[in-house]
Amino acid sequence: MQSTNETHAPQFEIQRIFVKDMSFEAPNTPHTFVEEWKPEVSLNLETKSNRIQDNLHEVVLSITATVNTGKKTAFLIEVHQAGVFMINGFPNDQLHQMLGSFCPNILFPYAREVVSDTVVRGGFPQLILAPVNFDALYQQHMEQQGGKEGAQKAN
Repeated sequence: MQSTNETHAPQFEIQRIFVKDMSFEAPNTPHTFVEEWKPEVSLNLETKSNRIQDNLHEVVLSITATVNTGKKTAFLIEVHQAGVFMINGFPNDQLHQMLGSFCPNILFPYAREVVSDTVVRGGFPQLILAPVNFDALYQQHMEQQGGKEGAQKAN
């Protein structure tokens, strides 16, 4: 028998992790293979989330890496690593942080592996993405949102 004063502990479960979309392009092969390999890497990260059902959320971590040698693109890889998470009993601010930081932290190693494996399969040296501080990125995003809202209220 449960007490009426008993509070339900917040719940978090990973339901599924999957590659939602992936693209690899190497437009200048095979010429890229015979040129001196001095790669310049450009990286773009983005996260999105949406509610599937009451306590089920999809989070998508999108990574786009463009690698240039000289003025030519050696390759471009885009990975949308996704997960379905059951999140229940968290206050809204914690829920937003979980969707914007905690879940992307879980997805990143999977996305990093897909990037590395695909680049090698494309005939290029392994591309290992450095760890990402999603907590700092989330905090920065929230500060930018706060600044935008403050500017809008001032107008």
